[in-house]
Amino acid sequence: MKITTLEDVIYVGMKNDVSFLFSSIMNLFEHQSTFNPNMPVRGLLYLARIYQNYIRENGLNIYSSTQISLPVPVYVVFYNGRKEEAEYQELKLSDAFKKSEFSGQAALECRVIMLNINLGHNKELFEDCRILWEYAYFINEVRENQKKGSSIEVAVRQAQKSCIEQDILKEFLEKNSAEVSDVILEEFNEEQYAEGLREEGRQKGQEEGKAKTLISLYQKNLLTLEQAAEEYGTTVEEFQKLLARKV
Repeated sequence: MKITTLEDVIYVGMKNDVSFLFSSIMNLFEHQSTFNPNMPVRGLLYLARIYQNYIRENGLNIYSSTQISLPVPVYVVFYNGRKEEAEYQELKLSDAFKKSEFSGQAALECRVIMLNINLGHNKELFEDCRILWEYAYFINEVRENQKKGSSIEVAVRQAQKSCIEQDILKEFLEKNSAEVSDVILEEFNEEQYAEGLREEGRQKGQEEGKAKTLISLYQKNLLTLEQAAEEYGTTVEEFQKLLARKV
């Protein structure tokens, strides 16, 4: 087995988790706490870099008259976000392609297997991999503590203590308690940040919808300029600027 993780690759604040060559299979594994339909695009770019390195390190000639031999790529994403998702999903690069009149087969495809590793899902997988079940149990403990009113910092400490007492991830948590806390807090902050962006988007959409409605009513002489401005919560001058931009 050879580790092929690219240490310098970062996507939107999150580094790739791990990739490795085992026998004739090139494995790429990532972990996501928020669902991202663009994982196939990320995987495509990442795998392209891995294959570039593989070709160079093995002295392969892509201009040769004989076909070179490459390992088979396998791309798996472990998902444990709060949003309910299926136990198994296959995400495809082709789902992102724009609709067109082209009826042939696209030149590129990248398939991602996404597995839900929240507690209660993929039981067969957890039976085969005890350490993965322990991780899922630990994350579930953190979230249950939060539901009871604990802050994220306290929730993590409580979960660590409880799991160590139950011999769940005991050795790892005892040796790496500080690092575990840092990772969980970072993950929590990313979830909060993503939700904040979504909320900003919703608010912006509502604001734009309200502006369009008021402008339409004003243009149909159903509202005066003063009434429209008051309804929008701004001055007549500011509403006139908004009107000019929209028009």
